[in-house]
Amino acid sequence: MYADPVKILITGAAGQVGSTLANAASADSFFEVIALSKEQLDITDEDAVRACLDKHMPHYVVNCAEYNRVDSAEKEAEQSYAINSRGVELLALACGELAVPMLHLSTDYVFDGHYASGYTEDDEAAPLGVYGKSKWQGEELLRQFLPRHIIIRTSWVFSPAGDNYVLRTLDQCRRQDNMLAVDDRRGCPTSAADIARVLMAVLKQLESGAEAWGTYHYTGAEITSLYGFTREIMAMAGEYESLRCQNLTPVAAEDFPYEAQRPISSVLVCRKLLNTFGIRQRPWRNELSAVMRSIYQPETSGSEPG
Repeated sequence: MYADPVKILITGAAGQVGSTLANAASADSFFEVIALSKEQLDITDEDAVRACLDKHMPHYVVNCAEYNRVDSAEKEAEQSYAINSRGVELLALACGELAVPMLHLSTDYVFDGHYASGYTEDDEAAPLGVYGKSKWQGEELLRQFLPRHIIIRTSWVFSPAGDNYVLRTLDQCRRQDNMLAVDDRRGCPTSAADIARVLMAVLKQLESGAEAWGTYHYTGAEITSLYGFTREIMAMAGEYESLRCQNLTPVAAEDFPYEAQRPISSVLVCRKLLNTFGIRQRPWRNELSAVMRSIYQPETSGSEPG
């Protein structure tokens, strides 16, 4: 037992990762959790950020707040930059004044997706759209103002709740006879529960004295296409319900009606996290199976982080 729990302040605690992390960490006696939704803490409000940290005096801040509507960001650039860049800067400045380290979630969208073999943390960023550019700027501001930080880039996040590809696919499958899925965009789906597991493991090692600040990649194991991911979602859902959609057609990304450009390859190399913290990737198929159980059998799924 730990006499003094480690106090973590989670921003964006109503989102996929924020809510999952809050639930998982609250069930672990190692942590004391302060979980704040965007309604409880607007990270773009400088006075509110400073007052919040002064009030709670956390040992660590974990920033899960972000503007992540990729297509809408093209028309709402000001809002995207306010949350993904300026908000991160304000948190970094406030954390710096109180000597509080910060963990921050970022994205594969900081890359242009042309490097098919996968991106390492040292590869040059080249975001394509407003969302990716605002997230990259947020990373750079965090590096500038708070040396004691951890950035974890991830991709294709899914969970049993919120707005994510798994739930949107299920909704479409119940309403449509035929569906399209992009077959030339490659990546690694990652469950919010798996990300929460990683964040908690990193926090515990930092608290044990690890001085491993910097940028890391983490995704679920095994590369797939959006078409492959969609097919697996449909197959697993089919074990629980009879879906209306029985015909899934692969299409090229250029033929799909996206507002914003997306990376063709979202593959992130995760060796650095393994070599530094000893954290191994978990297969996304196992994570997807757990999410499906949580969706269809919530009373038996439990609340384990991953």
